Amino acid sequence: MHIVSLAGGIGGARFLRGLRATAPDASITVIGNTGDDITLFGLRVCPDLDTVMYTLGSGIDEEQGWGRAKESHVVKEELAAYGVEPQWFGLGDRDFATHIVRSQMLEAGYPLSEITQALCARWQPGVRLLPMSDDRCETHVVIEDERGKRAIHFQEWWVRLRASVPARSFALVGAETAKPAPGVLEAIEQADVIVLPPSNPVVSIGTILQVPGIRDALLSKTVVGVSPIIGGAPVRGMADACLTAIGVETTAQAVLELYGSELIDGWLVAEEDAGVALDGVRVLARPILMHDADASADIARTALDLAQELAR
Repeated sequence: MHIVSLAGGIGGARFLRGLRATAPDASITVIGNTGDDITLFGLRVCPDLDTVMYTLGSGIDEEQGWGRAKESHVVKEELAAYGVEPQWFGLGDRDFATHIVRSQMLEAGYPLSEITQALCARWQPGVRLLPMSDDRCETHVVIEDERGKRAIHFQEWWVRLRASVPARSFALVGAETAKPAPGVLEAIEQADVIVLPPSNPVVSIGTILQVPGIRDALLSKTVVGVSPIIGGAPVRGMADACLTAIGVETTAQAVLELYGSELIDGWLVAEEDAGVALDGVRVLARPILMHDADASADIARTALDLAQELAR
């Protein structure tokens, strides 16, 4: 079986771990969000790709869901002692090594997709991890504060401001000319089913869908998604702030409508959201809170079973 999943962030990575456990013999391709990528201290940082790689490679800090396990922060402290900015984005010493390798390879002319493959050779995530594009795309956020109306990098809004300043809009800079990374469209074409984990629908999955060609390629496939909203609140993170910025309610119903029946064939929601419905979409209400590895596997199995049933 060939499975393709679009993913970004902690929820996506944990869902993928459950998917891998429940379908150990399947060929799984993960198309990762790179809109969160940022250059810091002269190094290229790819948070979502690394979170998937570390999580599936057993190197993640399980408690916080991002960064390396058994991490130290000597370099961060030394940079702060020199007064180097930004100090609001903390990289661990072990994590620095990944970004150094990636940046050296980029400087040498390797595309991000090949670099990601090289990094994964160490971690052995058990899936084929592809960036959504080799082209540089970055999500920026338009805000208005005491300094007036301006655009800032998504990471500054998310990490430094903790989304406390309302976003007026999002812009994926570079999307117009970006192309899907090598292997992305081929993986979708060959997929038996497509599974969307409970990642942020605006700045994770929504970002991937903005790369020209990806959404169109998905339209002919059986796509099942897992709602990132339970009972009117995000499972984790600040997806509500992102949805509010684009005028969408924080509900499982509204997120389904955002994706649309043209894209989604099956939709998994929490039991408290059992009333969700959209013409042309099969909706199942099940426990979808990923509170441990077994729960993640159960949710992934339910999504996969529904996708296989709809694909027949």
